[in-house]
Amino acid sequence: MFLGQYHHNLDEKGRLTIPARFRDALVEGAYLTLGFDRNLRLLTQADFELMAEKINHLSMTDPDIRQLRRLIFANASEVQLDRLGRTLIPQFLREFCGLESEAVIVGVGEAIEIWSPAAWTEQENLIQDAEGNAQRYAELDLSI
Repeated sequence: MFLGQYHHNLDEKGRLTIPARFRDALVEGAYLTLGFDRNLRLLTQADFELMAEKINHLSMTDPDIRQLRRLIFANASEVQLDRLGRTLIPQFLREFCGLESEAVIVGVGEAIEIWSPAAWTEQENLIQDAEGNAQRYAELDLSI
């Protein structure tokens, strides 16, 4: 499970160092694709394949499903970590989410999200809205 948030710099080649505590889960390979919030999602190979299987079972006759396939698959890149724990983020993905010299790496359970610092600040403002959160999540049963 991926938890926490980390601020890391991108090097001149567009490589991002993945936090050490996340690396063991990614040694078998990983996939990087677009997120839904102008961010990137990094998934283990197994989780990406599971998601791909679910998407591939959805009806191709539905235009929203075709668009989802394009969003996920046309913008996906198989990535590996080098010996220093870095992965190359392709230029088109960096441009999509506004990554320049710095990134925020966020563990969100089954995936890792990668954000530009400005976009992550916007997300933090939403997260810190206690009243808004109470209304947004009132219908969810999160009891243990």
